[in-house]
Amino acid sequence: MHVKILDEKVVARAKARGIDALVYAPHFTRLSTINARAAAFSDDDLLVIPGRELFTGDWKTRKHILALGLSDPIPDFITLDGAMTELARQNAAVLVPHPEFLTVSMEQPDIERFADRIHGIEAYNPKHWPHQNRRAEEIIHETGISGFTSSYAHMRGTIGEAWTTFDERFETVDNLVAALRDDVPRKVMHRTGIGHRLRCLAEFAHLGYENSYGKIDRLFLSGTEPTHPDHIAYGGRFDDISVY
Repeated sequence: MHVKILDEKVVARAKARGIDALVYAPHFTRLSTINARAAAFSDDDLLVIPGRELFTGDWKTRKHILALGLSDPIPDFITLDGAMTELARQNAAVLVPHPEFLTVSMEQPDIERFADRIHGIEAYNPKHWPHQNRRAEEIIHETGISGFTSSYAHMRGTIGEAWTTFDERFETVDNLVAALRDDVPRKVMHRTGIGHRLRCLAEFAHLGYENSYGKIDRLFLSGTEPTHPDHIAYGGRFDDISVY
């Protein structure tokens, strides 16, 4: 349901692990680029679904949202309320990745406030520690919103470590978006054992690279990121809800 990387090796590993579809949602990448790459790597055996993990708020208040079925681009660095309003306008499927994880996630009060617009909460994430996955399950139980899982793979080896299953196959992106919005029953699945745990630890360690000073400087201080609301691609449509 969510990977950050996409190339021939990712596709081969997904097929070898019996995965039918991948949601490709890399950070800070415009929707047009994601759409093109998803189409290029889709075939009869694997559907690659374009998605955006939106980075809402500023550096101190950031909360991530995973959106599928977007018809128009949405930038990062906009308010949470503004992002949720735009997602509703586009009739997108809205998912909550890694709830209450570190300082990058929606918390239960946020989820409850937008419960009528959210179509899934991540119940299991390889970057989570066991107590964080238990907390995610508590939120799902207390809010009544269905769960999902994903490999959240930033590394090729994590592909197929966790996946979501449905009782039916979806041939198109629109089919999956509709199924999520209609709350079609789903199951959360993941591997177990020492090998799986080592993969999870490797993904968690990868956070150090993601949050290095050089990347923070490039993303948040330069003001030139492709998904910044000031970028010409957005035509000033989000100026009133931009946080930078």
